[in-house]
Amino acid sequence: MRLLVGRIGRAHGINGEATIEVRTDEPDTRFAVGASVQTDAHGALFITSHRWHNGILLLGFQNISDRNHIEKLRDTLMYSEVDVDAPGQDEDDFHVLQLIGCEAFLESGEKLGEVSDVINLPGQDLLAIASAAGEVLIPFVRQLVPVVDIRNKRMTVIPPMIAAE
Repeated sequence: MRLLVGRIGRAHGINGEATIEVRTDEPDTRFAVGASVQTDAHGALFITSHRWHNGILLLGFQNISDRNHIEKLRDTLMYSEVDVDAPGQDEDDFHVLQLIGCEAFLESGEKLGEVSDVINLPGQDLLAIASAAGEVLIPFVRQLVPVVDIRNKRMTVIPPMIAAE
């Protein structure tokens, strides 16, 4: 599946490097030297350098060797082919697209609703569940989401208001 992994930002220096707005949780893999990323307007870009500078990812691309050329690519979105069904590094790794559409059930077996979105926050992710009573937000932590069955698109959730009672 083609997924958005980053956006080209400002030029850095005079040798054609660009700052990158990272939109993937695996930047060192997705933007490794020798890898390629797809763009809509400029086709494939091949990565020739990868380094972190003050917490900002800097990339160099094949056939781009000056500041003016990289500035023409500013705000270009970069995509990679990603196997969303590939296993994560540990059993609790899930891809957002695997979670969206899962049916959420309470521990009693009553259907709460369907996961409509995953909101990425600095502290933790939140599951947005569309229920008959409206949107319910549940922190995506094991204590409140003890069972996730990706194969059957089901999960067990304990909404915080129920957990507190």
